[in-house]
Amino acid sequence: MAAVQDGSIEPESEKEMKTEPLNDAAGNHTASVGGVLSSSPVAASSVGTPKANTGSDEQQTLIAVLQFLKRNKLIESVDILRREAGILEELDDTQGSEAAGAGSGGGVNAGVEGRDATSSLINRVSIATTAPASTPAPAPAKGGEDQPDVNVVLSAYSQQGDPVLYPVYYNGLKNFIESVLDCHRAELSQVFYPLFVHMYLELVYNNQENEAKSFFEKFSGDQECYYHDDLRVLSGLTKKEHMKGNETLLDFRTSKFVLRISRDSYQLLKRHLQERQNNQIWNIIQEHLYIDIFDGMPRSKSQIDSMSGSLAGEAKREANKAKVFYGLLKEPEIEVPLDDEDEEAENEEGKPKKKKPKKDSMGSKSKKQDPNAPQQNRIPLPELKDSDKLDKIMNMKEATKRIRLGPELLPSVCFYSFLNAYQGLTAVDFTDDSSLIAGGFADSTVRVWSVTPKRLRGVKSAADLSLIDKESDDVLERIMDEKTASESKILYGHSGPVYGISFSPDRNYLLSCSEDGTVRLWSLQTFTCLVGYKGHNYPVWDTQFSPYGYYFISGGHDRIARLWATDHYQPLRMFAGHLADITCTRFHPNSNYVATGSADRTIRLWDILNGNCVRIFTGHKGPIHSLAFSPNGKFLASGATDGRVLLWDIGHGLMIGELKGHTDTVYALKFSRDGEILASGSMDNTVRLWDSLKAFDDIETDDFTAATGHIHLPENSQELLLGTYMTKSTPVIHLHFTRRNLLLAAGAYNP
Repeated sequence: MAAVQDGSIEPESEKEMKTEPLNDAAGNHTASVGGVLSSSPVAASSVGTPKANTGSDEQQTLIAVLQFLKRNKLIESVDILRREAGILEELDDTQGSEAAGAGSGGGVNAGVEGRDATSSLINRVSIATTAPASTPAPAPAKGGEDQPDVNVVLSAYSQQGDPVLYPVYYNGLKNFIESVLDCHRAELSQVFYPLFVHMYLELVYNNQENEAKSFFEKFSGDQECYYHDDLRVLSGLTKKEHMKGNETLLDFRTSKFVLRISRDSYQLLKRHLQERQNNQIWNIIQEHLYIDIFDGMPRSKSQIDSMSGSLAGEAKREANKAKVFYGLLKEPEIEVPLDDEDEEAENEEGKPKKKKPKKDSMGSKSKKQDPNAPQQNRIPLPELKDSDKLDKIMNMKEATKRIRLGPELLPSVCFYSFLNAYQGLTAVDFTDDSSLIAGGFADSTVRVWSVTPKRLRGVKSAADLSLIDKESDDVLERIMDEKTASESKILYGHSGPVYGISFSPDRNYLLSCSEDGTVRLWSLQTFTCLVGYKGHNYPVWDTQFSPYGYYFISGGHDRIARLWATDHYQPLRMFAGHLADITCTRFHPNSNYVATGSADRTIRLWDILNGNCVRIFTGHKGPIHSLAFSPNGKFLASGATDGRVLLWDIGHGLMIGELKGHTDTVYALKFSRDGEILASGSMDNTVRLWDSLKAFDDIETDDFTAATGHIHLPENSQELLLGTYMTKSTPVIHLHFTRRNLLLAAGAYNP
């Protein structure tokens, strides 16, 4: 793997080496395996000085530190540093004032640039000396100064030549790319968007408002359609003042835009820029782009488009090379109680011989260790209780009656329409055994309904409980209050709309997350809130229990996913790396990984054991709102506002399918129990069924495809579409397959 840094033609390209720790919008220090930023304070402080002029630069740095300490009234530290460094007080004051006014007469903004250079130097030092990763950046000393991270971000946009020539530079490159061979044109055209963005931001930062406006109007129409939302935001940044503290700017500036280009195409581009001595464009490429070079044939336009569209370009190939244990864990051995149950079945039905082979074969299947599965004890999982074992037995009995779905045998669909949901239905979930349904509402309530004739009962009052014989066999039944039994319960506690809910696998608990920044754990025995987990600083968009219980994941507006355990009030892991809101979260079936979908139009797979990002998937053209793992753990399906469902091979880290048909946001995805059918629900009021077995079988992935990203997606959406079910006027926001493969769907009627 080669990167653009190895082909520098100007000393300015050494700026590439300056990496700064980044604080996200919530002040959280972000660092990710797939990112380009160094989170090491040592790296930040050691690579910022070019080799030439080392002595004077070191002195400037020391003076900048002295000024910073003075400004914060740390007088003793100033004296100690001055004494140890041997800097005279007069020299400190003189050089400090010179640095502040340096560069007068060097262009339109020379004075501004001099001050920016000094403040950038101070801020670089102040950030580099911030030791703990969780420590927020220092607060500004004066009201008019920027936060250090913003100053560092903005100071990168120094003036590169005459702003009037920017359209000429851009147009010259555009003409060159349009004149090259077709095989290279598609790859080199990827450069247009990031160059356009950074040239525009440079013009705005250097107070060239009219030139920036003209540049935007002239070239914004040339950009790909899937960047239009980003360009609309960018068009609002017309003054330098708008840039300070702007999240969009921080996204563009602090994350290098990744382009995947063949070596031949890259050499063409490099040669052209060298011949034209086009340093302005080359400097932007060095500073803000990461070019991931591969050997082999250039990719076609369709191959590039299938992977493009995210906020920071494609994922680097190395980001998807880590080993992922996607296999399932070995099921616990629970044959003895299973045999007891079989005896009952024999007595009732008198057909023991037909049932036993089925269950034995199922048991033997679960005993085999999947070679791609993680070790059983890789992460600590809760031990099975007796009630869990009984539930597994029931599950296996239901599985024997499960319908094998396929193109010739589609599931029946049972739709739960929420009528008169004036409170605003925002989230739905079913228990695994399909006995309970819960809804989260915009009026900050959570409502739970019983889907079976069995009504919901709370626990008796303390006075009544004291009269119960605690030694009796049916004590758990006696503590329940029949008088207050009802078909539904309302849970009060949140102070904002509820955006995500999730039942625990054992049906004893319910999670809910809200705009109020909390995740709450509710007891389904007492229907009261047990814990409020406070870690997010902004709205929490989604939460989900692990398939084994105990652990749960949450993600929200602060761009950080958090892994929790029910008995810890602080998160166990924080997964940082997304550049926008985390909109949906899902656990892998083996509970060793979590997937997060984001408004930055990427999906990330995180390893729970060490917190590393092991997969980054790009290809969606809008925020991602739904994720679903296949039952065997090998594949992932994702849905977004672009109306497409994309299929991913987790082992190879590749997109392997694209399902087109929905005309609005895909809000719900679910695989059938055996993975033969994929159901998708959308805001276009339809449920669609897809032949997932055919979609996965038709794809052949090999090491070459994984290495180069030469993906050939078959245009077979209509062949894979098995059925479309329309509602009258009800957007589909949740899907669930019962243990016998009946499909349940839910949404609020929208008259």
